[in-house]
Amino acid sequence: MSGVDGGPGAAEDHVVLLDDAGAPLGVAPRATVHTRDTPLHLGFSCYLFRPDGRLLVTRRALSKRTWPGVWTNSFCGHPRRGEPLAQAVLRHGRHELGLDVATDGEPVLPSFRYRAVDAGGIVENEICPVLLASVDRDPAPNPDEVMDWRWVRPGDVEALVDLAPWAVSPWMVEQVPELRAAGWTAPGGAQPGVA
Repeated sequence: MSGVDGGPGAAEDHVVLLDDAGAPLGVAPRATVHTRDTPLHLGFSCYLFRPDGRLLVTRRALSKRTWPGVWTNSFCGHPRRGEPLAQAVLRHGRHELGLDVATDGEPVLPSFRYRAVDAGGIVENEICPVLLASVDRDPAPNPDEVMDWRWVRPGDVEALVDLAPWAVSPWMVEQVPELRAAGWTAPGGAQPGVA
């Protein structure tokens, strides 16, 4: 998943390594972690909704190391050691989308976990809580992170995942059915697929 490249605090840019039970083991520089043998680490995924219930999907920049050019959820990232989840969401939302994303940090899928290998052999291996949040304006994406974006009906995302899972990120392919099974509701009560 994407993270913050360069910029202020880049020397601090690390991921939290986890044991199989999800307990922290330490940290490693983010730039060195995603390889063909990626250790289990902490991430997050966030799905952003407008007040009308539409969901923001983004297309990963072609320069991304993993899954370049695929459509995915609104944004993802990695919390730093000791960083509250809500603060990590705010930091990544600003960096990737130019949006202040406020959340109480309570994931709708708190224990989501996945492992996937991209076409180049790079592995994603994360415990990745999934959050829903609301925004009331369009993003101003960082082109190093996001090459395109759309506001869509969540029901259309569900259909896309069902019909063309190869066209979207593997984490979204696994998350969307779990969100559907949990009866996902956009913050503020808008029902996915209704707006």
